[in-house]
Amino acid sequence: MKRVAFKMKLKVEYEEEYKKRHNEIWPELKEKLSRAGIYDYSIFLDKETLTLLAVQKLKDNNTVEELPSKEIMKKWWDYMKDIMETNPDNSPVITSLEEVFHMD
Repeated sequence: MKRVAFKMKLKVEYEEEYKKRHNEIWPELKEKLSRAGIYDYSIFLDKETLTLLAVQKLKDNNTVEELPSKEIMKKWWDYMKDIMETNPDNSPVITSLEEVFHMD
């Protein structure tokens, strides 16, 4: 098992829309993330900076590196591009974070 964390940026005044879209996450996308080995996935929002902090646990035999090539992932990114900072391919701008402390 591996833990990863990264941050993304939400556009101004889209906090509720972001929550709504994730509360209604597409079953096909959720299944694809699970099959890729992602579990115990949380996203937190810093309302002052609109920074999103995502934390995931990955199974040892995960295939997350294949997700960007999947149609459902591209469709989700296209759906989310109007409310987040994105790259030219509509994927969210992500900054990986280094784990410096963990306590079970």
